Amino acid sequence: MAFDILVALGCALLPNLLIGVPAKYPLGFPGPAFFALSALTGLALVVRRRWPAGLCVAVILLIPTDLRIQALPICLYSLAKYGRSRRTLAVLSAVATLATAARVLPIGRREFTVVDLVSGLPNLGFLTVVPILAGMYVGARRTVLLNLREKAERLEREQHLLASQTRMEERARIAREMHDVVAHRVSLMIIHSGALEVGMADGEHTGQVRLIGEIGRQALDELRQVLGVLRVDEGEESAPRAPQPTLTDLSRLVDASRAAGMRIELTTSGPSRPLDATAERTAYRLVQEALTNVHKHAGGAATHVRLRYAPGELHLTVDNEVPTAPSTARLPSGGHGLVGLRERVTVLGGTFEAGPRPDGGFRVSAAIPTREEAP
Repeated sequence: MAFDILVALGCALLPNLLIGVPAKYPLGFPGPAFFALSALTGLALVVRRRWPAGLCVAVILLIPTDLRIQALPICLYSLAKYGRSRRTLAVLSAVATLATAARVLPIGRREFTVVDLVSGLPNLGFLTVVPILAGMYVGARRTVLLNLREKAERLEREQHLLASQTRMEERARIAREMHDVVAHRVSLMIIHSGALEVGMADGEHTGQVRLIGEIGRQALDELRQVLGVLRVDEGEESAPRAPQPTLTDLSRLVDASRAAGMRIELTTSGPSRPLDATAERTAYRLVQEALTNVHKHAGGAATHVRLRYAPGELHLTVDNEVPTAPSTARLPSGGHGLVGLRERVTVLGGTFEAGPRPDGGFRVSAAIPTREEAP
């Protein structure tokens, strides 16, 4: 728009300043009216992109009056570049060429010679042919660039879709492999625990063997829930059907750990209330991972789990004392449990801390922002 305004101002003012005052104005126009109409015709070029055909018709009609014939190349260029109809361009180009030839070439005013033709053709070409060809070239180049840009955007979208499809297929493959490997091993553990429970003559260790089987079944259920999120096969539900664990399941988690031989004390303070599902699930996983670490590294240490409901927050602390003996659990560790917990809590906007205490124990604490969930 700024460029068009400059072009319109230049076309409206410069010819009037450079040509000077003619001795006789065409069609009997008075001087002020001639210059005012000439300036308005030049200023009309500001709409050359929006209405190129109408502006070109107006300038062609003003050619016999010598008003703004300098604006004709700009109008023809704009028509060739921005016009939508090739038929309109051909008709107006022919009319503009004939009208300009009648004005530039001395046809009918005196004897027409070859010298007049040779001297007049460059002016005719500069006023009509050159701007039309330039506009057609720039318009075609603009169309090609737009098509190339659209093609590049379409290829980029297709690439994103292909990458997304590849990720989905990889997630499904990972889910299948995890199910084949982990579920198979856990199922064998459950089967062997059941065989031990049936074959044991005394009931001294029957409760522990039964607990192993129950823990294995819970592990299989949670594994299927996690793999259900990874699977994206058509016709299958991607979300787990079973509800995700919440703080109401925390007592069962503590009881299962106690049955495995851990000394755990669970304390809840503050007005208990139902929270949003994301916060409750994060709190449950935090306690679960903390108890797993205690069982791995400090199996015989006393552990304190504290939940404190505060306005807008839930404070969780899992403290274990100094272990009296090295742990004999020999459980594999990936080293990413606390990192994952930190990410879970940080995503919710909370704070997470984990580290050794001064007395030699270990503490995991977090403050999770919460909002009450409607019943």
